[in-house]
Order: sequence, then C-alpha cells, then structure tokens
Amino acid sequence: MTRIRPIAPADHDAWLPLWRGYVDFYESELSAEQTALTWHRLLDPQFALHGAVAEDDAGLLVGFVHWLTHPATWSAAPYVYLEDLYVAPATRGAGAGRALIAHVEQWAQEHDAAKVYWLTQETNTTARALYDRVATHTGFVHYEIAVRS
Repeated sequence: MTRIRPIAPADHDAWLPLWRGYVDFYESELSAEQTALTWHRLLDPQFALHGAVAEDDAGLLVGFVHWLTHPATWSAAPYVYLEDLYVAPATRGAGAGRALIAHVEQWAQEHDAAKVYWLTQETNTTARALYDRVATHTGFVHYEIAVRS
C-alpha cells in the first residue's frame, strides 16, 4: 500500500536520487546549487512551494510531487500548479502517481484553490495515460520564453 505524506528534512538522501531520475527523464541538467535551492524551498514555509513523498510498504521513498500556489486573473481563488511529479520506474503502475496527484487535489480543496493543473511532454505516453484518467486534457499548447539561461 502506498503511503503519501509531506516531505520532511530526513527525506533528503532518498529524495535526491528520485530528483535526479526526474531531471534525467526530461533530458535536462540542473546544478547542484539549484538542486540544493529547490530542496531548501520545499522545506521553508516562507515559500509557496510544497512537497509530498510516496512510500512503499517497507517505508522506502518511491516518488514525489512538488506544487505551488499562485493568484489567478480568472478566479478569486488561487490555482495550484503541480510542477514536478515522479515515480521510480521499478514501481510505476502500482498507484503511487495517482495517489500523489490525489494528495495535491485534496490539499488544493483544503486550501480553497480553484483548480490543480500541470504540464507534461506530448511523448510522455505512460504518464499521459494516467493523466487522461484523473484530469481533463484542456487542449492548450504550452509556449515559453527563457529569460535567463
């Protein structure tokens, strides 16, 4: 049975290889400094960045989710952006991803948010199969402009 709980300082050493796996999955690179900053922000209540982890029956971390809130122009209630979601490849399909998304949805309800939303790559077919079952594909196309490199 997958257990979802808030991320805690003691999770760092188990979170780090999952984080690296997530960054590698998206064929990206982040500096050690950025990874350390992300970890700090996840634990610092000054930031509107939140995290939860998925544990397996043995208490091993098998996944994580990170999200943030922001005000919206189309709603009086804030939106929740699910920024990062990752489940270790060996444990995919066992419900951790669904449980992590449900955790964020429950958190959003408890904090009176209007919606939870996220992005993924078109080619991420495994994850998209789950997303199509738990959410609505809105048809929007994502664009961005990098301001800093």
